[in-house]
Formats: sequence, structure tokens, C-alpha cells
Amino acid sequence: MERQLLNIFLILIVFVGCQQIEILEDIPTKSSTPVLADNNTSEIIPETYADIWSYILINNYSKNEIILNEQILFHMNLHLKDIDKFKEYLNDSYYFIYFVIDELQKENLPLELSLIPYIESNYDPFSISSSGAVGMWQFMPRTGRLFELNKTWWSEDRHDPFISTEAAVGYLKYLYERFDEDIYLTLAAYNAGPTLLDRKINQNKRRGLETDFWSLNLPTQTKEYVPKYIALKELVFNSNKYEVQLPKIPNAPVVKKISIPGQVEILTLSEFLNIKPELLYKLNAGYTKWASAPKDQSIFYIPIEKYYLFQTDENPFTDSNQINWISHIVQSGDSLWALASKYDTEVNIIKEINYLYTDVLSIDSTLLIPLSKTKSNNFIPYEMHIVSEGDTLWKIAKDYNLEVRDLARMNSIDEDSYLQLGQQLTIGNKNIHRNIESKKRTILYSVKQGDNLYKISDLFDVTIKSIKEINEFNDETLMPGQIIKIAIRAF
Repeated sequence: MERQLLNIFLILIVFVGCQQIEILEDIPTKSSTPVLADNNTSEIIPETYADIWSYILINNYSKNEIILNEQILFHMNLHLKDIDKFKEYLNDSYYFIYFVIDELQKENLPLELSLIPYIESNYDPFSISSSGAVGMWQFMPRTGRLFELNKTWWSEDRHDPFISTEAAVGYLKYLYERFDEDIYLTLAAYNAGPTLLDRKINQNKRRGLETDFWSLNLPTQTKEYVPKYIALKELVFNSNKYEVQLPKIPNAPVVKKISIPGQVEILTLSEFLNIKPELLYKLNAGYTKWASAPKDQSIFYIPIEKYYLFQTDENPFTDSNQINWISHIVQSGDSLWALASKYDTEVNIIKEINYLYTDVLSIDSTLLIPLSKTKSNNFIPYEMHIVSEGDTLWKIAKDYNLEVRDLARMNSIDEDSYLQLGQQLTIGNKNIHRNIESKKRTILYSVKQGDNLYKISDLFDVTIKSIKEINEFNDETLMPGQIIKIAIRAF
């Protein structure tokens, strides 16, 4: 029976294996000298290999023997049914696989483990499973915390392709050593958890049974996980045999790690680099908002061919890029303490900036929130106008070169409101833009599997209504890969 299946399999690849597609990426001309790893890596990877696949194949080692059983052949055939799609699938790792291989090499782990993110997420750092696993390596929250993958309002390390890779390789090293350098058991433990795997191994030992992967009574998902991996490895490692054309991924870094002073808007950086925001978000998926966190420096990964822009005199990111404030519309359940914690600031600063004399917040009122506790934020950013005899909103707006609607909005009053003598009105000063809404940033977002309007609105801290309006949605149905606009209240 197995021989018949193999014959069918070989006939199939004759028909599908000859299909070819265009190269998905332009590959830089390779030099004859070794490439020194930049600050992303610490190893020197020789340039003597044509591409990343050759390097993996030559430098890999494994104790596990590959036996192409019916289950593995099934998964191989799934890939071979659409050879173009399979090549695109492999090319999804283009920006990340070199870094993954380098991290594996540092820990003396088999380089074939770089195939795991294909099985987990298709090398998609935005991936979120129905069970709550996140990122390229599909870390669950508990495991993420064990490996110090942090989550704040601004970022989620499980989404970060580089930070999560360092954690995943550390986890794999632990599992690989715990299960006697057996890759199949390592994979099973990664999927099902080491405690469950130990329990299944001990059950077999008590019964006098073998304890290899194939002999264990494992969950269905884990029973499928390892064959999927073996099928992928067989096609990649023996691509010539199956007439599979692997995508051209260079055996060299394709991204560069940079440090920029202060907080950085994603859209501003993508415009400077002249790349699509979606690509910058993909390389820096750990940043879940419109900007990096308000810290002394921001770490970004950019396409290596764009690095020269940071070595020119026109580089606008040499000094701290001030993004110190956002507007927050008070909602039910908000409190000063919750807002201070959410935005990494202090209650007394929020009160001082917004001239709050009590701790009570008004629903739908707009608060100006400083995004960090740096010295640059410890000043009152708005001037005050004290209402005197004859003042009207129209007259005050004209005197300060403001629109009446903006003046009313900044002070949470109606445009036709009567003013009282001695009343304090927020006017604005030269330190920040006067109009809270005037610097709305429109970013592009690629809808991911499992996304809905509620999840996206929460991710970017905007209303569902605003997403519907800017995209002129007729219904709320979203499709993976769909590009939508999001207007972010940041300035």
C-alpha cells in the first residue's frame, strides 16, 4: 500500500514539479568576502553558499531518520498541488529566516528548526490563533511571560519577530536538551508542552512500550504537527528531487537594526524610508500602536538597502523626535489612575495639564495626555485666556488665530455657549499644535486572520465609527489581507 502511494506521489510531482514562477525579491549582488554580521548578529556567516537554503542544508545535523509514511506524503502533496503558492509560502520568511538561523547557530541547535515558524504562522509576526497564541512563533501568554516577552499599551514582544525569535530559540534549546536532542520530541514538546510529553513518555515506559514520537499517544494536533514539519523539511532539503524551485533568499542580512532617539511615528519613518507602512509594521510588529513607546530611544529594523538614508545630512531622526501628547476622549469606567497607568504618566501631571481640580472625569470630554514622564513633558502646554468684559468665543478665536469650533472643542463647550467673566479658556501655545484633531494621522493596516472592527479599534485606540467613516464601509465584514485606513489621534 505504501509503495502504491509513493508511486502516485511520484507521478503527481512529475506534473506539478515543472511549474516555475518569477523570483519574488531582487537579490543583492554577493561579494566574494565574508559578511560580518551587523548589530543584529554576532556570528560571521560565510558567503560561500549561494543562498540561505544551501547554508541550512550543508550545516544542518539531526539524529532523526526521515521515513515518508502516508501521513507525511499527504502533507507533501498538499504543498505540491500548487507549486507557485508553495514558493510564495517559503518566501514569507524572506526578512526573518537569516536572523532565526543565526540565533539557532549561536545555541548550537540544528538549523532545520528554522522551519518551525512556517508550521506555526507562515512566518507572519502578526499571526494570532483562536487559542490566543501570538506572533511568528505562536507564544501563549504564560510561556511568553516565562521568557520575559513583555506586553505594554505600546508594544507586544510576542509579535516582535526578533525579540520573539531570541525567546523561541532559548525555549527550543531547553526542550532539545530536555528530550535528549530528539528533534521530533522537541517539536512535540513545543506544540503540546513538555509536561504533557513527559507524562506520555512515562506512560509508555510503565507499559514497556517504545518512547519515540511515533509510539506516543499524543493529542491529534501534535500528531499532525510533526508530520507537517517532516513534509516541509523533505521538500526543502530535497527540492531538486521533487523539482521544487526555492525562492531566492540571500545568505546575508536583509534588515538592519537601528536606534533612533526618542519616540518615532511609524508613518513618518516609513515616509522617510520611502517604503510602505505595512512593511515597516511587519518588520517591527512588536509596536502595536501608531508609534514606538515614549522612551529615550526606539529600536527599529529596516530593509538594509535603506540604511544609507540614516548616514546622510538629511536624516531628520538624529535628534529626539517629539511626540509628546495625544487626546483621549473620556469613556465610562475611565479614571485618572487608569489613564496614568495606561499612558505611562502620572495623575498629577494629567490634572495639571488639563486644569482639573477634582478627580471626577466627565464622559465624552477630551483630555490632553502626556505620553511619558520625561522632563520635556513637565510643562503646561496650553496658555490660558481669562474671559473679560465683551469677550465672545468668536472674538477670542479671532485674536488667537483659531477656529471657533476648535476653541470650543479644546474647552469642551458648545460654540454658542455664553462666557462668564473670569472663566479660564485653554488657548494653546507654540510648543504644540493648537488643534487637538488637526494632526490626525492616517495609517494603512492590513487585516489579519481573526481581526474584527472591535479588535482593530482597541488596538489603535480609536472608535469603530471612525474606522467605518474613513473607509466608507457598507458592512462590518473584514477579509484577511484587506487594507483599511485608520485615523489616529496623535500629535
